[in-house]
Amino acid sequence: MTTTTEGTAPHGAVPSGVPADAGIRRPGRFGWVFAAVWLYFLYQPLEAAWNSDAALGWRVVGIAALLTFAGGFVWFFARIRYRRGFSRPPTAQVWWVLAGGLGLLALAAPAAGEEAMAGLIYVGVTAVMTLRARAAWAVVAGLVVLVVVLPLVIPGWKPLGDFLPSLLLGCFAAFGISQVIERNAQLAQAREQLVDLAVTQERERLGRDVHDILGHSLTVITVKTELAGRMLETLPPGPATDRARSEVADVERLAREALADVRATVSGTREVSLTGELAAARSALAAAGISADLPSGVDVVPARHRELFAWALREGVTNVVRHSGASWCGVHLTADCVEVRDDGRGPGTYQSGGNGLAGLQARAATSGATLEIERAPEGGFLLRVVA
Repeated sequence: MTTTTEGTAPHGAVPSGVPADAGIRRPGRFGWVFAAVWLYFLYQPLEAAWNSDAALGWRVVGIAALLTFAGGFVWFFARIRYRRGFSRPPTAQVWWVLAGGLGLLALAAPAAGEEAMAGLIYVGVTAVMTLRARAAWAVVAGLVVLVVVLPLVIPGWKPLGDFLPSLLLGCFAAFGISQVIERNAQLAQAREQLVDLAVTQERERLGRDVHDILGHSLTVITVKTELAGRMLETLPPGPATDRARSEVADVERLAREALADVRATVSGTREVSLTGELAAARSALAAAGISADLPSGVDVVPARHRELFAWALREGVTNVVRHSGASWCGVHLTADCVEVRDDGRGPGTYQSGGNGLAGLQARAATSGATLEIERAPEGGFLLRVVA
């Protein structure tokens, strides 16, 4: 079963890729410095290519390839975002960069000889800094094999006995730097979430206080003025009595309007926040004994979508906890989509006309978004809102 409510936004599947600009920003000082520090290792291959006995053409090609390699390395790392944590570029882009780097080193090899292998440290550092750990260390293992095997199979090449430790040390150093950056980003993100939660809690506390104190007082005033009006009706008619009735009626009307304004204000202070709903979802799923796969933060979601996505997250997790019988729940956030799915009994256990889903459908339509309800790949319930 699939239930879809569409606004003006086009229908589309859940984006599975990374936004085109993910991880990329204008060049920054840290990126330039980080990349430039490593250029020391290119001195020897450049010197070897310059002093090579190879033909002039190969020497020119080798030097040009090494300079292009160095420039590409610096440019690539300078374009990566560091300010709020190391954000990895798209994986496909990284593999193309690694392949291009190896190709340039192969062009430099006829002139630089075995010294061209010094460039492999850049390939290793790039892999460790930009790929997931398993893929990165697989690349490093492949580079180690190249360092050991190439001098054995290429005539005239001598083993670089001191290079292998340098390669491994450089890769481990880059890995350590990336871990420090990521941990700092996680701490910054946690601080932001704590601030958001504190603001939400303070807003809710203020709303409760206003409702309990001012709302109660206005309710009493309304009731008493209504009673006073009824008592005035028992008095003999006359100009003074009529004037008193009019004034009391005005007071009652103003009190009711003020009470309505207070309630509207309190309702406004209770708006949902995506950060708060994510924290609430984590607590609710843990309390229900449901294993959760939740995003660590909400930075990827633009501010204009966060309120709608917060309502979707609240409704989806509520359905999972109350109706699904699931043992696992996953939440996926992108810039224009939120998805909640589980491995429970499936969408047949939900009432599509229920108040919660009906309200979410109305909110999605108002925002020009699409609400979809269908069976998840795990066999359970899937709720998706695409903005």
